[in-house]
Order: sequence, then structure tokens, then C-alpha cells
Amino acid sequence: MKLLGSYTSPYVRKISVILLEKGIAFDLVNASPWADDVHVVAVNPLGKVPVLITSQGENYFDSPIIAHYLELAYPQLALLPVEPFEALRVRQIEALADGVTDAAMAIVRECQRSPEGQNAQVLLRQREKIRRGLDALERYAGEGFWLNTPALSLADIAVACAVGVINYRRIMPNWCVDRPVLVALVERLFARESFARTTPPVSAVLYGDEM
Repeated sequence: MKLLGSYTSPYVRKISVILLEKGIAFDLVNASPWADDVHVVAVNPLGKVPVLITSQGENYFDSPIIAHYLELAYPQLALLPVEPFEALRVRQIEALADGVTDAAMAIVRECQRSPEGQNAQVLLRQREKIRRGLDALERYAGEGFWLNTPALSLADIAVACAVGVINYRRIMPNWCVDRPVLVALVERLFARESFARTTPPVSAVLYGDEM
């Protein structure tokens, strides 16, 4: 099994963590959609990573779809509840965390522009999305029903990857203020081997490979 992308991408990291937690062997193939990488375009017409190529030669792209495939094909370790509507609740928190990640990456891309070319309203809107999203995740983590439960879930992984990219890109240094439950959750998750092995390199300077 091959995974196209880079650990500087929070979406690629999310899938890598799932693969590691499930004990699935895979090769990470370094690929960037911003380098006219023909390998990416050949397996994903949208030219985005991550892309998972199975041992049967099947291609899956978009991190929620890849996560869903892995849960179906490799039910151990289960990252979703068996009951469908409970699983849907977990997937909704995954979507919320992915939305926080999307907003963080929109800020990264906007900040790549020259200072005079940056849109202050875009930056403000994306920061507000992150703030509201993290506030909601704090509430979910405090309730402990669909997030921050004794069993590791897809929601936990998505949340930790979202916070990870906020930290890595220094997008909102004070995000942890007044969010103690969320802080404790991600600190516990970052201590897991799967997250330690997928920590983005400090020296990385590429900003476009997270698409």
C-alpha cells in the first residue's frame, strides 16, 4: 500500500496516523500537487493529496473517503462506533476538525502573498472559523460522548491533526487559552507513537503541499 503526500500536510498525517494505529504497512511516497507531479494527477484528477493506492491498485483520494475505506477494509482497530448514528456523530466532529484544518491552510496560503496583496477580511474570516471551531471542539471534548472517550476514534485523530497544523504553522499561538480539555486531549494524543512518527519536520519550508 502506498500513500502519496507529505507529513507537512495535516490531511496526509491524519491518514498516516490511521494506518499506523491499525497496524497497516504502507510506504509514504513524497508527492506535492504544487510541483506538477504527474504521479498525483494520474491518480487524482483534482491534483490533491493524500492519495491512497491499495495493494490491489485501487486509488482513493480525499482524507474522509480514505478514512472510510480503511475503516471498511480494516475493521481492527475500530475507529468508529458500530451503531450507524453514533458513527455519524463521530464523523461530524471529524468534519468540524477538518474544517478547522481547512481554515488554517487558507490562512497559510493567504500569508504566502506579498503583504500588500493579502486580504485582511479573508484572514479575519478564517481565524474566526478556527476560533468557533475550537470552541465547539472544547465543548465536545468536555462532554466526552463522541470525542475524548476512552477509545481512540476518528474524531480524536482529526482534532489532533488540526491542532497540530495550527501549532506547526504558528497560526494561532494562544489557541490553548480557555480550552483546557482540548489541550489535555491533544497532549495525550501527541504522546502516542503514531503521532510521534508523523511529526512534520521542523526544517520544512514548503507551504503548498497540504492540498
